[in-house]
Amino acid sequence: MKGHVYRRGCTCKKRKCTCGAKYTFVVDIGTDPKTGKRKQKSKGGFKTKQEAELALASLIHDIQAGTFIKESEELFKDFAKSWLVIYAETNLVKPGTIRVRQHEINNLLPYLANLKLKHINRETYQNALNDLKEKGYADNTLSGIHRTGRMIFRKAIEMEKIKRDPTEFAYIRKTKKSVEDLEANEIPKYLEKEELNLLLQTAKEKGLFLDHLMFLILSFTGIRVGELVALKWRDVDFNQHTIRITKTYYNPTNNTLKYQLVPPKTKKSKRTISIDEEVIVHLKRHLALQNKIKMKKRNMYHDEDFIFTKKERHPGYPILIKVVETRMKRLLKIAQLNEDLTPHSLRHTHTSLLAEANVNLEIIMERLGHTDDQTTKNIYLHVTQEMKKEASQKFGELMRSLKK
Repeated sequence: MKGHVYRRGCTCKKRKCTCGAKYTFVVDIGTDPKTGKRKQKSKGGFKTKQEAELALASLIHDIQAGTFIKESEELFKDFAKSWLVIYAETNLVKPGTIRVRQHEINNLLPYLANLKLKHINRETYQNALNDLKEKGYADNTLSGIHRTGRMIFRKAIEMEKIKRDPTEFAYIRKTKKSVEDLEANEIPKYLEKEELNLLLQTAKEKGLFLDHLMFLILSFTGIRVGELVALKWRDVDFNQHTIRITKTYYNPTNNTLKYQLVPPKTKKSKRTISIDEEVIVHLKRHLALQNKIKMKKRNMYHDEDFIFTKKERHPGYPILIKVVETRMKRLLKIAQLNEDLTPHSLRHTHTSLLAEANVNLEIIMERLGHTDDQTTKNIYLHVTQEMKKEASQKFGELMRSLKK
């Protein structure tokens, strides 16, 4: 196999070049079966003749070993678009996940969009991550962007479009946090039992249609708000006092008529939850009321068995997640509680109260549909540590009382 190295564009014609021309190699890689003409591969930009010769020898070795890959001329933006289609088809992911992946690709496009895949190296990719970090992107957001970047380039290697993965060894620079930051961020906001009682009482006395039942179920079960909105009557077993979680609600446009029901977040999220008698009582009351509404609006009622449905416009359609959020904000304001709390905070509240009731962590995780969630662990440890401190204080007070 023939190949040679030469100094491309040299104008000085001297043995020791002074014009700064770079070295290029060219090598025959076979014959085109269609035309019968010889095919050549060349690469330039080498600073020294030795670098060019080493690269040439490596290429010849790959060709002779049958491991040579002709890298693609495809631009990153075009391949990323193709990859997203492949990813969606092969992983059967939810629409929300596709939307997240597209968003993460969009964050990489300003840096990589018009570069050929084969020209993106480790330095280029790492510089993109570093710049996003400097722009103030959170570590979790950057981790998602990097995860998507890795998947794209690994697929490119699998499809033999490139030889090397530029994401290998790439890293995300971590933000140094103060002790105050760590303490504030590790434990999410949640309601104490007295505050939860106040919220539910406020919902009962001053809440709008569905408010009390919505927040009663969220706080007594710890389910996600998307799981709540997707609940159907067939999911409730009134005899066994259980609720089955088999789906979640998806509606990125907040168009009442264009909702989707999709699989829950993880495999563990499909679960059956035991519910309290109080929840059963309120569900039965709501079922009786809903049946009356169905009869009254039977010609226009969208009867798909949903529990939490609109009553006026588009009756029978499930309520929007946004409605649950705004309703909770209204009740928190009336009750003079922390207005930064969200429906998801009731999930954290459920965790804290179960921990306070001495329910073990494994059962709590199973109830919440988690396999391994650090936030749940942090809340559990925080509550149980406080209980241990309280036990220690009570013991000390007992001993001190004996000395009096």
